[in-house]
Amino acid sequence: MAKNGEILEELRQIRRLLEPKPAPSPAPAKGLWAEFIDFISKYKVMGIAVAFILGLYLGTLVQALVNDLIMPIIEFATGGVAWETIEVGPFRIGHFIGSVITFLIVAFVIFLIVKVSKKWGIE
Repeated sequence: MAKNGEILEELRQIRRLLEPKPAPSPAPAKGLWAEFIDFISKYKVMGIAVAFILGLYLGTLVQALVNDLIMPIIEFATGGVAWETIEVGPFRIGHFIGSVITFLIVAFVIFLIVKVSKKWGIE
């Protein structure tokens, strides 16, 4: 008989677990300003904005490095021919080569920044 009582008690516990629970009450409504502050802090918008702006200016700096320092060396090595004026038919090969060099330098600078920041423990 004790076994039947244990079974009944177990079934009662299962029934209590299966009964629907009342829906949780909705969170109190926040004001627009509070939602905006939550958005800024949750998605780290300020950090993203700072990184984006610095990235733009880093790109400008590297572009100036390529156009003002590296390409004149290439022009000197090619016998004074302006690199941007090199064309093959309708294709501006010189401008493309300059863009490729700029890209490679930007990628290398970003690689160095990431490498140094990891070394310093900055994620």
